[in-house]
Amino acid sequence: MTQQSSTHSPDRFRLLMMAALDRELSSEEEAEFQALLASSPERQREWEEFKRLKEIAMNLRFSQPPQEVWDRYWLNVYNRIERGIGWILVLIGAMIVLFFGGYKAVESLILDSKLELFLKIAILAVLAGAVILFVSVAREKLFTRKTDKYKEVQR
Repeated sequence: MTQQSSTHSPDRFRLLMMAALDRELSSEEEAEFQALLASSPERQREWEEFKRLKEIAMNLRFSQPPQEVWDRYWLNVYNRIERGIGWILVLIGAMIVLFFGGYKAVESLILDSKLELFLKIAILAVLAGAVILFVSVAREKLFTRKTDKYKEVQR
C-alpha cells in the first residue's frame, strides 16, 4: 500500500477527526485534516455532526435527585439490607486479604536473618500497636453507634 492511499483512507480521516476534536493535532496533521475535510462534503457533514455531539456531551450534567427521593429509598428495607450485605462482603474480603498479607509480612520479618533482633521487635511493636488502636477505635464506634440517641437526627 502506498503512502498516498493510506493517507486518504477513511480510517485516517476518522483518526485525524478524533484528534482534532480533542485539539491534539500537530500543524502537519492539521493541514492534512483540512485537506481531507475540503475534499468531501460527506466528511464535512460528519465533522459537523461530531462537533455538535461533543458539545452536547460536554454540556451534560448529572442531576441529583431531591432529598425526598433519598429518604424514601432508605425507608425501604430491601435497600438497607442490600447495602448492608454489600458492605459486609467487602469488609470480610478486605479483612481476609489484610490478615493474610499481615501474616506473610510478619513471617518474612521473623525469618529474615539480615535484620537485627531489636529492629524486628520494634517493627512488630509498631504493627501490634496499630492493630490494637484500629480495633479499639472500631469497637468504640460500633458501641456508640448502637446507643447513640441522636443517630436518626438529620442536620
